[in-house]
Amino acid sequence: MADRTESPSAPPAAPSGEGSDSQAYLDKRTLRRGSAGPLLLTGLGVAYVVSGDFSGWNFGLAHGGFGGLAIAAVLMGLMYTCMVFALAELASILPTAGGGYGFARRALGPWGGFLTGTAILIEYVLAPAAISLFIGDYVESLHLFGLTSGWPVYLACFVIFIGIHLWGVGEALRFSFVVTGIAVAALLVFAVGAFTDFDAGRLHDIPVDPDAFGASSWLPFGLLGIWAAFPFGMWFFLGVEGVPLAAEETKDPARTLPRAMATAMGILLLLALLTFLASTGAGGADAMKDAGNPLVAALQDDGHPTTLGRIVNYAGLAGLVASFFSLIYAGSRQLFALSRAGYLPRFLSLTSRRKAPYLGLLVPGALGFALAAASGDGARMLNVAVFGATISYALMSLSHIVLRRREPGLARPYRTPGGVVTSTVAFVLACSALVATFLVDVTAAVIALCVYAVAAGYFAFYSRHRLVASAPEEEFAALAAAEAELARE
Repeated sequence: MADRTESPSAPPAAPSGEGSDSQAYLDKRTLRRGSAGPLLLTGLGVAYVVSGDFSGWNFGLAHGGFGGLAIAAVLMGLMYTCMVFALAELASILPTAGGGYGFARRALGPWGGFLTGTAILIEYVLAPAAISLFIGDYVESLHLFGLTSGWPVYLACFVIFIGIHLWGVGEALRFSFVVTGIAVAALLVFAVGAFTDFDAGRLHDIPVDPDAFGASSWLPFGLLGIWAAFPFGMWFFLGVEGVPLAAEETKDPARTLPRAMATAMGILLLLALLTFLASTGAGGADAMKDAGNPLVAALQDDGHPTTLGRIVNYAGLAGLVASFFSLIYAGSRQLFALSRAGYLPRFLSLTSRRKAPYLGLLVPGALGFALAAASGDGARMLNVAVFGATISYALMSLSHIVLRRREPGLARPYRTPGGVVTSTVAFVLACSALVATFLVDVTAAVIALCVYAVAAGYFAFYSRHRLVASAPEEEFAALAAAEAELARE
């Protein structure tokens, strides 16, 4: 079948060459179904995020103070909660590995699907690269194996953990669940220990900027500090939206995904509250705002690490490993889905005999290692990842609104509480967070936009003319177009 540009009434082209037989094409691109139940999926949702509880969020204190970061974290928690409920509905409608790209593809067309999927991919390729740098720093600070932070450590991270993913998805998710459990247990133990030394006066000990509008001891950098702290409030939840990417490997996804996402979000909200209050109340907001390892710093005794602090330090490494490991998984599934549908080179979606997308794991892994070894700037890479994430949040929330308005009769095994009001709240807050990234790191935002521009050029001039009609997400969108055509006749 000849390639042709898609339109609202014409589906994209079927695969040609190697995949002229649609079933043969898809047979080479299948994941292992039924590998993940509700417990493993809940663990996956927490694993994406848990490293953010150990470090990173505290730098928001330097932008908003305790009050500013607290308000930002509450608003970002609200954004993620609303978005998770919206995504749960969308995932029950279209439970495929495309996740957000698939939802946006039906609601916003090929360009909407591509821009959403690319934003998600930026997040899930850059974040593991940044976390590998943080793992290297932890390994060096803990004097493990006599290693110093550098490219051998980054290489070991990618080789070992990608190897586990290539072994099989069930094994990978079980490994992630165990490591995440260790990290979560350590956070709970930390909170108990830190609250024994809690002093409310330490929450607002950052000096007030007298020139900032609306400044006070609780808002030392004024009202604008709340907005500037948005990206750091996101660190408590960044990544939980990746759970739907496991849809094709899930048992009964229409029922399991919403339940797992809601449970994971509840756990993350509790961990955020405990971690934020305990660490700032025990160590002081001023001391925490520049700490590379805030939880350990909060437990110090006259500048010396305590036994509990050392335990938390090791657990921080477990948290980083859990997030690194799960983000590699998410990135590989998003790349797999975009490639299978022809948005990216099709060979990237080939799967092995163990039903693992081996090129979808190896190619982003090689890119992530190269970025980590060449740049060494984990904070900048995370800021780029956050910029990509906020774009995807806005587009996924908009997709929920559009589908609710345009296709009210669409079968929805799960319905978002509050309907479009919920997804509208998520959309507005996501747009606000997107703008806030420019307040924190303009360079990172520009880098992300440049990557976006290159990807958009590839799609505009090449891949949008070669989409694969038999890919699940494209079939779903084509069905909507056909139904709309019939309704007009």
